[in-house]
Amino acid sequence: MTSLRDDILTSARWIARALNSSGYKPDFTPGSLRDVELFMVQHSDHGVAVTGGLLATGLGPRLFALGAYVGETVRQNRGGAWVVDGDGPTAEMNIALHLPDGSAIWPVQRVVRRFHNGPEDDITFYGAALGLTETSPRSRHRFRRRNH
Repeated sequence: MTSLRDDILTSARWIARALNSSGYKPDFTPGSLRDVELFMVQHSDHGVAVTGGLLATGLGPRLFALGAYVGETVRQNRGGAWVVDGDGPTAEMNIALHLPDGSAIWPVQRVVRRFHNGPEDDITFYGAALGLTETSPRSRHRFRRRNH
């Protein structure tokens, strides 16, 4: 049995592979958060999974994995440490990423809010608000347009 802390990285890597196999470009750079947002646009609509979409089954684990991916992207580009508080039924929702400046974020909660509220909780803007830009240290320039 793995710990929740182990599940964060495992889930982030798993969803990155799944997104990649579906034509997205998840590479843990700031620009890849656009692909997470595009995925959310294409597979959810204000709290409803699109019929036949990739969130239509396994919604909870997939939202957790997307949140882990978003958080891991922030961690890899800004630093920080994952903090797991407990291991009860709500522990997955309450994992936090403590950033070097002393602040904390809850990326799984943010992805769940994005699912429920729609584009008003845009993941790309979330990353930008956290200081992640195309020119962040580990970012590579990926100005591309996708037609889906």
